Formats: sequence, C-alpha cells, structure tokens
Amino acid sequence: MVTPQDKGTTSIALVHEALYSAKQRGIDVALALGKADIDLQLLDAPKARVSAGSFAQLWIELADLLDDEFFGIDSHPMRRGSFKLMCHALLDCCTLGQALQRMLSFLRLVLDDIHGEIHTEEDHAFIILHDHGNLRRLFAYGTWFILVHGLACWLVNQRIPLLALSFRATKPADESDYRMRFCEDIQYDAPTTQVNFDKKFLDMKIAQTPASLCAFLKESPASLLVKYRNDDSISAQIRRRLRGLSPDKWPERDELALLLCMSNSTLQRRLQAEGTHYQNLKDDLRRDMAIDLLSRGDMTVTEVATETGFQETSAFHRAFKKWTGVNPGAYRRNRSDE
Repeated sequence: MVTPQDKGTTSIALVHEALYSAKQRGIDVALALGKADIDLQLLDAPKARVSAGSFAQLWIELADLLDDEFFGIDSHPMRRGSFKLMCHALLDCCTLGQALQRMLSFLRLVLDDIHGEIHTEEDHAFIILHDHGNLRRLFAYGTWFILVHGLACWLVNQRIPLLALSFRATKPADESDYRMRFCEDIQYDAPTTQVNFDKKFLDMKIAQTPASLCAFLKESPASLLVKYRNDDSISAQIRRRLRGLSPDKWPERDELALLLCMSNSTLQRRLQAEGTHYQNLKDDLRRDMAIDLLSRGDMTVTEVATETGFQETSAFHRAFKKWTGVNPGAYRRNRSDE
C-alpha cells in the first residue's frame, strides 16, 4: 500500500484558466505542459484532472515563460522573483497583522488591476479585494487569495481557517477546487470580493526565519496549493480517514458514521450540505489516488488498478474513463505498452 498522503487533484478547467493569458498572446504552451507532465489530450477532456504537483509545476513553467508569477492576469506583470522579495520583506514584521499590511502594500505596488485592504469589525478580520469596478475572472481573485492566504499561514506556521469567502465573479461549473482550497461558505456574484477570518490571528507572532524561508521557497507554489487547504470540512475529514486504509478496507457509510461519532443520517445530511455523498467521495479519492500513481510513472496500469481496489484491470479502465473522460495511459510518464 502506498504511503497515505492526500494531495488531491486540480480540475482541467483551472489548467485552462492558467493557460489563458499565454494562449491569448499566441504563446506555444506545449513545452510548459510537457514539463508539468500534462498530456495535451487532457485539455479536450472536460472531466479530466491533474495532480497537485503537475499544476504547481505548470505555475512555475508559465512564470518562466511569461516572466510573470501571476499567470499574466494583471495588466502589469508580477515579475519573476517578486514573490521571493515579498517574503523577505515580511520576515522582520512582529505580528501577522503588520505582515499582512506590508504584504498588501507590496502587491499593490506590483499589480495594477486589483489591490487589497484589511479592516476589522468586532471579532472578525476582513481582507477586501478591490478591482476598480471592473469584474475580473474568478481565477484572478482566487489566485490572489492563494498567494495572500498561503503566505499568511506560513508566516504563523499554521492554517488560518477562513470563515467565509465571497467573489464578485460568477460561480463556476465545478467549484470543488475553491471549496477544497479555501472554505465551504463561498458566495458568488457578491457585491464585494472578500475573505473573513477570526481577528485573533492578526496578533499572532511571526514564526519564520531566513533559514525556514529557503525551504518554503523551494516548496512553493506547491505548498501554497496543498499545505494550507481547507481540511475542516466533513469531506476532507473522511478523505483523510480513508486515505490511511487500503480501498478494500474502506467502511460502509453506517460504519463510518460510528467512527466519526455521529448518526448515519447526520453524516448524510452534512455531506449533502457540502454537495456530495459518500460514494462520490470514494470515487473521487480512488480517481485522485490513481492519477497520482500513474503520474509517477513507476507503476503499470495493472499495478495501479490493484492499489486502488480493482480486481480486474478492465474494470479500472472503465471506471477511470468514466471519472476523467480519458484512458489511464494519458497520465503515464512512461507510455510503453502494459
């Protein structure tokens, strides 16, 4: 059994969003996709997903290609090295509140189209993202918050739970990437784009040093995408529990409810509130496990099928095609015949 580590996957819709600006400029993105181990045929499969590592590598490749760490979204590029410079500028801050003010000031200097401000109200802190009245792509707002929230979490060495998030942009066809990264309470077509969290975090001391920054930069942007995800939802809790078991040992829903110290009906209700149910969670986890294993390139499709709980390779092929819209071979680094 593989080491339990649930990094999840990223929808192909977000890959298209990441590529948008480069393609608009007529830039050939094939090499960047190749270096990120994203097969071109996945772009034509709406249900396809890519590993978290592949999406993080694509971010790096596009940053190099565009000399822009913000995917070419803003009218002013966030030149290569900007994120590193911003990180260094925050280390001598005493508290997270001070660091956030400096972070938002830095980003306002770097980017022209959007900028953030922070304010407090009673026990809540809000980061409001202004867009000069011009509606931006959801991907622009989401990427900005990934940078700000991810860096804030790293500075205090823990995830800062987000209480609510609103976007001026329209709800996407698949919002799972945003719910998994940020929080369950997300509003779209909202009057303002803002995030809400407990004000107490603003007083937390900065826990990082120049030495720890070196390791953080080596892991970025992967750590921004994965390490500080929303792990508080019932879906995330179930995925963690299942990921530590072989698929043939996964409990039925009534057994799982007992393990989670709740009734079967309560578990079903909570999953429905998050827009899913237990069978979907199991299918999604199997899919993500399979994509991760296939992407490593050191296992045959037959071996991956066994690892993900399939007794017959043909059944795995059918399930994988249903989940992603493509055959397992599209994810293998080694394309040799099985």
